[in-house]
This record gives sequence, C-alpha cells and structure tokens, in this order.
Amino acid sequence: MVYQLTRNLTPEEIREGGFDAYFVDHTTGIYPQSAAGDPFTAAYLQSKGDPITDLVEDLAAEQKARTTYDNLLRLMDDPDVRDPLKFLREREIVHFQRFGDALRDVQENLDAKNYYAYNPAFDVRACDRMRKEKKK
Repeated sequence: MVYQLTRNLTPEEIREGGFDAYFVDHTTGIYPQSAAGDPFTAAYLQSKGDPITDLVEDLAAEQKARTTYDNLLRLMDDPDVRDPLKFLREREIVHFQRFGDALRDVQENLDAKNYYAYNPAFDVRACDRMRKEKKK
C-alpha cells in the first residue's frame, strides 16, 4: 500500500502532503509508527503471564486495530487501498473471536471457587489439581 500511495509522487507532492520528513529519513520504506509519528516500541506489548489477563489484553489489542482500520476506511476511497484494509479489518475480527474462544476455555477450566486466587500458568499445585479433576 505504501508503494501504491507513493510510487508517482513528485517532490512537490511529497512536501505538500507533509510526507517530506518521513521521506528524508525512510524514503518510501516501511517504518512502523503511529499516525502521529511516534515510532513503534516493544513497550506497547503487554504480558503478565496470567492467561486471563493476557487474553483480555489480546482482545483489547484486536479491537483497537479494528477501530484503526475502520477509521482508515472512512478516509480512503481508492479500492486498491481499501480492499487490503478491509481484509486486515476482517482478520482482526476473527482474531478477536478466537481470543474470546480461548478466554472462555480458560475460564471454564478454572476452579470456580478460587477464580482469581491463583495463576494457573504459575501455580503448579493448582494445575496438578485441575489435571486430576479432568481425569475423573
């Protein structure tokens, strides 16, 4: 998409479109950053090691990505740009659904009386107890 949007730009169009600072640093190469120009950092990735916490974080990330694609689609009218964005948006929806399935599976297999009392990814005794109960 970046290539499609930038392949025939003149130097004047690059400057007028506000693309000049990016172009100077990266030409038309991909450099992950927000629309505000903030570069990507691994600090955006969250992980606690708790399946429920991490799956809820994953669900939120998928919804935020979907919203971004929705917003981009509102701004675009070029079908060569819209079609890949629509595909990516649909993929975020499917990911959200699969993370939701995984969250339900984790929750259904927790000891209901001690829902937040232990971390099944860390507490070996709790995991051993769950395995024994499943074998019965």
